[in-house]
Amino acid sequence: MKNVLITGASGGIGKEIALHFAKNGWNVIATMIHMDHGKELEGVENISCYLLDVTSTESIALAKKKIIEDFKIIDVVINNAGVGYRSFVELSEDAEINTIVDVNWIGVVKVCRAFIPEFRARKKGHFINISSIAGLVNLPLGSFYHATKHAVESFSECMAYELIDFNISVSTVQFGNTQTNFQKNVVKSNQSSLPSYNNLMEKISLILEIKTKKNTGLKPQIIRELLKIAENPPKNFKRYTIGFDANGLSFLRFGMGYRLFGRIIRQSVFK
Repeated sequence: MKNVLITGASGGIGKEIALHFAKNGWNVIATMIHMDHGKELEGVENISCYLLDVTSTESIALAKKKIIEDFKIIDVVINNAGVGYRSFVELSEDAEINTIVDVNWIGVVKVCRAFIPEFRARKKGHFINISSIAGLVNLPLGSFYHATKHAVESFSECMAYELIDFNISVSTVQFGNTQTNFQKNVVKSNQSSLPSYNNLMEKISLILEIKTKKNTGLKPQIIRELLKIAENPPKNFKRYTIGFDANGLSFLRFGMGYRLFGRIIRQSVFK
């Protein structure tokens, strides 16, 4: 049995990924920031839960020590932990900016940094970094979330070159809004005295809510694809874009260029 480590596995799509991998014969190392959040995974065959805060170098080191003692070998690391922040730049708050950067980007960096030596010693291993279509395109009110996901994309591609000689591969996975609690948990900037800001927040939130409701089959598609990637990792860096929304936006952005794409977005949102 192969061993996969998943960050942010206590809920949302992380929990579903953990259950799917375990069902398909993998030993799942489900990591989470609070152990009481992962009660649904306790006692599930092939799943072991560990405390790991991706923003803390010390927490990662402690978790890694225990995980390696228990499993000896890690075959795949899935960096899934993530948070959202929907805010206007003018209304943004330092604490929220720091949180989203620390979790969505620096957390990926720290987890990869910790487990590269384990992969390098074996001359084998694969990182799957969950990005988002937000890592490929730019949309209204996404200044902070999109920036972190673009950072994950760039970081992953750069890191992949460094690890070629050690037979360590890297993939990123992008998808759109799927039916989890992610959108409900997104932190939003406070109501403003500016009607323009309030109207735009309402429009974007409604658009995302409608899109999420329509994507009924996206979550199982993502989970199945992740298992396929883990079981047959590409030798070189590869991006996987999953779902109609993500593929459509990616095609529009790179097929039309940023000016025409921006015009379409403006017409869709500000009409």
